[in-house]
Amino acid sequence: MSTPPPLIKFKGDWPTYEEQIYKEFLETFVKRRVLFRGVPVKAQFRPAFKNKGFSFWHVISEAPNPSNRNEEDRIPDLRRCERIRWIAWAIECASTGQPGFSWWENRRKGEVRVVIWAEEHDYAVVLAKRKGYYVLKTAFYGIKPHRRRQFEAERDAFWGT
Repeated sequence: MSTPPPLIKFKGDWPTYEEQIYKEFLETFVKRRVLFRGVPVKAQFRPAFKNKGFSFWHVISEAPNPSNRNEEDRIPDLRRCERIRWIAWAIECASTGQPGFSWWENRRKGEVRVVIWAEEHDYAVVLAKRKGYYVLKTAFYGIKPHRRRQFEAERDAFWGT
């Protein structure tokens, strides 16, 4: 199994940390040519929030509740933040079929999405399928038992196992 990139630990100064992880996001994902199964994966920049791309906020934070779509209310999750370098790594590992990584398609909010799951690392990345590319929707750490069962069921149904 592939070893994930090192975590970026929070040291108590949020503005500095936010800039540090945004720089890492740009370097390890945006500026790199990340491919999933030979198709480019891109970040969404609009609507921007605090002069940073939309995708960035969705990989480092979560809504206070599922019905809240206000970007200003999103709450940073330090476990997501410290794993900012894991996004490209998980996509590439799943793309090449490395053990411990699985992927499948599902439908959410009227679009086809791809869920990439680094099972042993409790980490997931979600992409939305577009014509000729994928867009990064979110990434999260700490798959709860009910979500794990849902992932297993969706994956197995997609692959017919």
